Amino acid sequence: MKKTLFALFIFCTTTMSFAQKTAKAIKVTYQRSYNGKISENQDALLLFASKDLSLVTSDKITQQKADLPFEQTFVDFNSKTILQWAQLKANKSILGQDSEALGKQKFEFSNETKKILNYTCKKVTTSVNSNKIEIWYTNELGLKGGPSILGQDLGLVLETNRNGNSIVSASKIEILKTVPAILKIPAVQTVDQLTYKDLLWKSRFTNISVFEKEQINFSSDSKSNDSILRFASGTIIVRKVKFPEIKNGSAIFVDVTQQSNGDAYDRTGSVFMIPMDKKSSFLDGLKNGAKTLPVYENGNGKKYQGVTATDEYAPLLELMRFFTPFGVKHFNYLQLKNKVWQDSVFYRQDISLLQPKLSNQEVYIGMFIGNYDAGGHKASLNISIHEGEDNNEKGDFILPLFNTLNVMEMAGQDYATMFDNEKGLEMTFEVPQGYKNFKLSYTTTGHGGWENGDEFLQKKNSIFIDGKEVFAFTPWRTDCGSYRLSNPASGNFGNGLSSSDLSRSNWCPGTTTNPNLIDLGNLSPGKHTIRVSIPMGKPEGTSSSAWNVSGFLVGER
Repeated sequence: MKKTLFALFIFCTTTMSFAQKTAKAIKVTYQRSYNGKISENQDALLLFASKDLSLVTSDKITQQKADLPFEQTFVDFNSKTILQWAQLKANKSILGQDSEALGKQKFEFSNETKKILNYTCKKVTTSVNSNKIEIWYTNELGLKGGPSILGQDLGLVLETNRNGNSIVSASKIEILKTVPAILKIPAVQTVDQLTYKDLLWKSRFTNISVFEKEQINFSSDSKSNDSILRFASGTIIVRKVKFPEIKNGSAIFVDVTQQSNGDAYDRTGSVFMIPMDKKSSFLDGLKNGAKTLPVYENGNGKKYQGVTATDEYAPLLELMRFFTPFGVKHFNYLQLKNKVWQDSVFYRQDISLLQPKLSNQEVYIGMFIGNYDAGGHKASLNISIHEGEDNNEKGDFILPLFNTLNVMEMAGQDYATMFDNEKGLEMTFEVPQGYKNFKLSYTTTGHGGWENGDEFLQKKNSIFIDGKEVFAFTPWRTDCGSYRLSNPASGNFGNGLSSSDLSRSNWCPGTTTNPNLIDLGNLSPGKHTIRVSIPMGKPEGTSSSAWNVSGFLVGER
């Protein structure tokens, strides 16, 4: 009896082994886990494999429920080629191929084995971007494949373990009688790997190109056209931009690429939106002159145009404050030993707070670089929208309050010297019903470029709401020397320092200035007063200090 059972066992084992080795194709379902907990909300990862080809995909793709863009990975074992197919849009897909990556995989082999779904698996380890990867594969099915491209040429990968805590493991194996139709490389446009990655990345977000290498200079020859409006002798450029609907929770970024086109100096730059929801706007001032803008007076005898909100006017809503370096690109011929100058400067800032002002709106977006040079600067401006998952229309409240940056400097707008008395900058604003958790976005930089100018002195900024101080700090940057390679035309001093090295009042040549997000709590509906106080230095001869401050109020519904 024992011999009969043993013979039967041998027969069954042999039959199973034979079936496994002659299987035409398989389907493997993988599950993900992290720190021992299965990821329940992630779509199932699927592998289809035949003798010649494998396909890594997701269950949502096979069910045609995947969001765009999505991609699938094929491995051709005959040519040792990895092919990645991406569906970018409903009518656009691309195929990238890499004939080297599979052969470049290096593994450390082990004698360790373990059973996964009753198949004996061998272990190898490798390292990817400083991550230790354990790969468990089996040769008992006679096919190759895996949940990623790693280890696919070794056999059938049933588990990968990254850093001991992130595991992708086979939960089900199905032996297919025929090769499924999905195991076929799509006949679409083929691109190189770098192009493939770039197109796939760009398809994941919306990019709005506002300006592309536009000249911002000081010249009477600067003229507007059908697309771009130019003001203040060419130092301001403005364009009307249509934004799509932007979901709450989305990330919005503004970025600028800038280089000198002849101007050697560090200049104030600003990216802004022109609010058009009041009777008059800053655009009226651009068209008709700074003196036509509403005037703010603080008792010092001067008139400051267009800097504070009124019942019938909203000031510029600043998206980004940046500062050009000393002559990057144009003056790169000024060589210093062991200094390789940058070709341009890239500035990028998160403006997601302003989603309510941009979503599904057509708005005027502008950029300013103050200069008096005929060559000036070249600059590009993009706004990218990275979709979030929050569909709840909260309707946050955004109210531009003040902006003392004299964007129309080259058209006669006065410098922000209103901080020369106790009143400083003071204005009233109104809070509507139904909002809470108010915050003030406050951007500040000090100016006055001589030894005793406020550019180089630490000055306390104090903000008062209804007479009570709610925030105070001393804006100061000590890291300006980090950006020396963007400043080829910077002046050099006898003590070995460069001008671009010097610490400044919240800015450095070649950087952005981050806004402060100040928590104001729950402001009651109705009118309130805000005051900004800065102990600005007194003029010396023809030199004077100024403070460029901008602020807008944010409230949650």
